[in-house]
Amino acid sequence: MTTRTVIRGGLVITASDEIHADVLIEDSRIVALAAPDSQNWSADRTIDATGKYVIPGGVDAHTHMELPFGGTSASDTFETGTRAAAWGGTTTIVDFAVQSVGHTLREGLDAWHAKAEGNCAIDYAFHMIVSDVNQETLKEMDLLVEEGVTSFKQFMAYPGVFYSDDGQILRAMQRSAENGGLIMMHAENGIAIDVLVEQALARGETDPRYHGEVRKALLEAEATHRAIRLAQVAGAPLYVVHVSAMEAVAELARARDEGLNVFGETCPQYLFLSTDNLAEPDFEGAKYVCSTPLRPRDHQARLWQGLRTNDLQVVSTDHCPFCFVGQKELGRGDFSKIPNGLPGVENRMDLLHQAVVDGHISRRRWIEIACATPARMFGLYPKKGTIAPGADADVVIYDPHAEQVMSAETHHMNVDYSAYEGKRVTGRVETVLSRGEPVIDQREYTGRAGHGVYTPRSTCQYLN
Repeated sequence: MTTRTVIRGGLVITASDEIHADVLIEDSRIVALAAPDSQNWSADRTIDATGKYVIPGGVDAHTHMELPFGGTSASDTFETGTRAAAWGGTTTIVDFAVQSVGHTLREGLDAWHAKAEGNCAIDYAFHMIVSDVNQETLKEMDLLVEEGVTSFKQFMAYPGVFYSDDGQILRAMQRSAENGGLIMMHAENGIAIDVLVEQALARGETDPRYHGEVRKALLEAEATHRAIRLAQVAGAPLYVVHVSAMEAVAELARARDEGLNVFGETCPQYLFLSTDNLAEPDFEGAKYVCSTPLRPRDHQARLWQGLRTNDLQVVSTDHCPFCFVGQKELGRGDFSKIPNGLPGVENRMDLLHQAVVDGHISRRRWIEIACATPARMFGLYPKKGTIAPGADADVVIYDPHAEQVMSAETHHMNVDYSAYEGKRVTGRVETVLSRGEPVIDQREYTGRAGHGVYTPRSTCQYLN
C-alpha cells in the first residue's frame, strides 16, 4: 500500500528556486511538483500550506550528541537531540564519532552506532574524529570512505585530548587526497592557547570572559592559514569548522581566490552572540563558553559578508549542550574547566530565517547554507537538502509570519538554559515530514525514536 501526501498552496523554496507549487509525496519520496491546483492528485493526507513556505528539512552537519568532554558528557542524547532538531525544522544531522587515543577508528564508529541506533527521530550520518594518526588509522580511513563515512575531523586544539600535530595532520590529508575523504579542521593553535591559559590563571583571571581572551582571533587565523597550506601541500580539500574570527575568514577568502578547494562553516552563535555574553556577571558567561570562542561584536559583519560572498558556505550548530547547573559550574574559579559547547540544534533554522527578515541573506541563500550546501558538502544531495522528484520527503511547512520568543522554558533540547533566552524572532516551524512521515504535525510532536535511520554518504560533491 502506497501512502500519498499532497502539500498544496505553499511557496516552495530551494537553493535555486522559489515557486508556488503543489508537492506530491508517495511513501518516503517526493515524486512530483506541479502548478497550484493544476493536478487532481488523490491523497491519503493533504497539507494546506497556503501562506506558508515549503522548504527542505535542514541538514545540520555538525552536532555532538552524548559527547564525553571535560569529565562530563553533552546533555542531549541522540533521542532528545534529534527530537529537538525536528522541532527546529532539521531532518538530518551529521554527528561526530570519536576515536580515542590508543583505539581504532572502527571502535569509535561502532560505539557511536550503538548510541544512535534505534534512538533517533530523524535521519543521521557520521563524521569520524581522528585523534590518533598512525599507519593502521590511515588504512582504516580508506575503509570508512568506502562504507559512507567520508569526512574526518582533526584538531589543532586540545593538546592531550584530540590534538594532532602538523605531521599527523599532513599524513591524514595526504590519505584523504587519495581516498576522496574530506578533512574537517578545528583550527586554533592549541599549544599557544594553553600557554595563555596558564598565564591568565596565574594572574587570577578565572572568570568565563577570559576564555574568549586567551583563545585569540589571531591564533584562529594562524591555525586556519597553517591548515590551508598543509592541505595545499597534500593536494587535499579542507573544510574549516566553526569559523568565528574575521581574520580567519580572510584566510579562507584568500585561499579560495587562489582556487584552492577550501571551505568554511560558521555557526549561529558567532552570528548572533558576542564576548558581551561571555562577560555576563555571576558566572552567567559560562553558558556561552565554546571553542572557537565568541568574538567581539564587530566580527559579525564579516561573517555575514562571508556568507553572502560564499567565502563561508555552511551554517551548522556545533550543538554540544552542557547544563549550567552541575556541568558548566565545573569551571567556577577556573574558566579552563568549563565544558566547551552551546545548545543550538533547535534554533538554527529560525535564527537564519530571522537573518532573512533582517536583510542579511536572501530566502534562497537561507536554504542554501542550511540545507543544500551541507547536503552537497557531505555527500547527501539530492537525497537530502532539496525539494525535487526523487528526493527524500524531508519537508518543512514554515510559517514566515509567526512570532516566537526563544526560551529554555519552551525549547525541547535537554539543557537548562537557552543561549538566546528572550530573543524575539519571526518565523516558526509548523509541520515537519521526515521521509514522508509527520514528525511535527501542526506544532504537535508525532515522531518516535527509531524512525530516523543511518544514512551512508558519498564523497564531497564539490570535488567531483
